[in-house]
Formats: sequence, C-alpha cells, structure tokens
Amino acid sequence: MLGCVSRQRQMARVMDGNAHLATDLVTGVAGHCSDFPSGYETAPHRHARCQFSYASAGVMMVTSDRGVWVVPPDRGLWVPAGMVHDVRMVSRVSTMTVWIDQAPAMRMPNRCQVFNVSPLMRQLLEETVNFTAGAYADARGRLITALLLNELEVLPRLPFRLPFPKNSKLATLCQNFLRNPTPHATIDDWSAALNISRRTFTRLFRQETGLSFSNWRQHACLLAALPRLAAGESITSIAIDVGYNSPAAFATMFKRLQGVPPSRCLS
Repeated sequence: MLGCVSRQRQMARVMDGNAHLATDLVTGVAGHCSDFPSGYETAPHRHARCQFSYASAGVMMVTSDRGVWVVPPDRGLWVPAGMVHDVRMVSRVSTMTVWIDQAPAMRMPNRCQVFNVSPLMRQLLEETVNFTAGAYADARGRLITALLLNELEVLPRLPFRLPFPKNSKLATLCQNFLRNPTPHATIDDWSAALNISRRTFTRLFRQETGLSFSNWRQHACLLAALPRLAAGESITSIAIDVGYNSPAAFATMFKRLQGVPPSRCLS
C-alpha cells in the first residue's frame, strides 16, 4: 500500500473497533492503514462505530450469524456499528480503513456489504488514512471526508455473500460444509441428516437462504477454495476438488461470482 505516513501497524487495535481513535467532531471520520498476516483471525466482536475497509491486497472473509462475506483484492467491506462478526485473513492482507460515526453513515446498509471501490474512493481513502493530527478538522480535511462519505454512498454493491439460515440445525450443516466442502453432497444427504423429507428440505433451504441448495453449494465451494488459492495451490487441483471438470470452467465461475479471476487471489 502506498502513501501511509505511519508504518506502525496496529492489527489488534484496528480490528477491535472500540480502540480510541482521534475522530473529528465535525466529520465523524478516522482512518488507519494496516497489514495482516495470512491466517490472522479475530474473535467475534462488534464496533462502536461503522467501519469501511478497502483491501488493496489479499482476501478477507467476514462471518456473522447471517452469513459469510468475501472481500477479494481491490474491493471494500462495510460493517455497520453494533454488528457482531469475526474476520479471517485468507492471505496476507493490506487494508485502508475508515471508522465512521453512526450519524454520518445513516444512509448506509444495516448489514455487511461488499463494494466495488472506484479510483476516486481509493484516493480519498489514501488521503484520509494519511491525515496528521488535526487534519480532519481543517478546511481541506472536512472537504475530503465529506466527499469520501458521499462517494461511499454511491459505490456499486457486490453480491459477495454466502447466506446462512437462522434454523440452528440447518446452519450447523452449512457451517460444517464450508469447513469441509463436498461438491457432490445432495439434497437427500442433507434432508436425511435433518430427518425431514426432500420436499420439506428444499422449501426450508430456499426460505432460509434465498438460494437453491445447488446454488448455495456452488458458492460455498468457491469460498472454500480461497484459502487454498492463497496458499499457492494449483488452480487445476482446486478446480477438480470443488467439482469442476476443468480449470477454465472453475476460473469462469469464480470470476463471475467473485469479481476477480482466481489468479488474483494467489499468494
């Protein structure tokens, strides 16, 4: 990441969301830049303020009781204040993060959301995380943060989310699958595990997740491929393991669902 004035990285402090950061009373915004090692994880936590993190390099995964969000390189993640979640760095990750008071963020989503980050937004983030003491409150700082908040509201939203059901037994099956995906798992397997009929399972699954079982399974397999890509495993072996007949078919689906080719997630 270019341009960070301070290279003192504050991993735990930045991620806990409740650490003291100098936030201007007018703009309600504070910024930091951070590097995280591959495999870095947080415990479930919530932030007192809203958070927007741009991943200039690496892949992040954020989990709450409502699903998993994946943040590929060059994308940004919105986390509203008060939402319990945990974060896992699938590879080495560099971020620029801004913390925003709830009042300036009133028009933003009330759940996690992945955004496509514009060149203008990247520049605004870099300026904000490089502010020195007092810069937030001067005329230039207020203009930059005001434009940042406006640009944040119009960024394109991306569907990089794997929903989890509220039904506890079904959620447990989903979480176990994400840890150990089996691309040939069937509706019959899962309905038997829940001791319900195939028809009941199909209706319940779509009702709880908004997706068919096959579509959810496809998304989950691609999510599970991320740590292996970040570890440098070959795309060919990963493609076969997650149920694709060729690396090209895997790469096409990966880019369609994640917005970047799998090669961008290699370490």
